Amino acid sequence: MSKMNRVRRTDRREEESSLIEKTIAVNRVAKVVKGGKRFNFSALVCVGDGAGRLGFGTGKANEVPEAIRKATERARRNMVPVPLLDGTVPHIVHGRFGSATVMLRPASPGTGVIAGTTVRSMLDAAGFHNVLSKVIGSNNPHNVVKAVMDAFAQLESPEQYAARLGRRVEDLMGDYNVGAHVWSSNAAH
Repeated sequence: MSKMNRVRRTDRREEESSLIEKTIAVNRVAKVVKGGKRFNFSALVCVGDGAGRLGFGTGKANEVPEAIRKATERARRNMVPVPLLDGTVPHIVHGRFGSATVMLRPASPGTGVIAGTTVRSMLDAAGFHNVLSKVIGSNNPHNVVKAVMDAFAQLESPEQYAARLGRRVEDLMGDYNVGAHVWSSNAAH
């Protein structure tokens, strides 16, 4: 084995060990057969690096640990980048999937993550520290996770926003203050 392959393997292991894995839901499914009931388990897991990358996956197996392992593997393969701005989301966004709607709103430093268990797991894994959120409609974990991923897909970093407008980031971010930006109606008083 060459030295280069060993270095790649150790880098990959270090990267995998630094990932944040959160189990969102485990479901037991019973199948009635001639001899009684057979139980299977399905797991929903999200994985993030705490610095703006997040993925989710589902796994099914006869045992809970195996279902979680499969889900974690899928989540690692499906990781996507998510824009972070000072530990919060860059702007208000609504994500939808099925009958679940998730609203994510930027919060000033020190607020913390105000969210339910499913959304909190995803925000923590992605590396957000100050976010306000609300789940509207269905609270099914699978639908909520997909709605959060839809919201993340709609987020635009300041660089993407500036490029879309054809302006410089410094011109847009010069007087940006998360608290005043979010609570603009209160800042006027």
